Amino acid sequence: MKARWLMWVLWPAFVGAAVAFVLVFSLIDPRELRVFGRPLELSHGAVYTIGFAVAWAVCALSSALTLCMLPASILAPMSSPMSAADELE
Repeated sequence: MKARWLMWVLWPAFVGAAVAFVLVFSLIDPRELRVFGRPLELSHGAVYTIGFAVAWAVCALSSALTLCMLPASILAPMSSPMSAADELE
């Protein structure tokens, strides 16, 4: 069951992070980023990686909060055991 919930949280978060990543970094050049007035001394790949990881974490938190706030009447049918076809192994 937890594997299914992880899928419900992480996959939409990945897609949302990808969209956010494309939108943000199409407008912002990593060479122009500054932290506390000082330029970042990271490679472009590192900035892109950190940016995507942060966007994915924020989107995952949003998806997880949505899942946690679902009413019990909606979660009850979903808490049934998974069949062999549903398992991710």
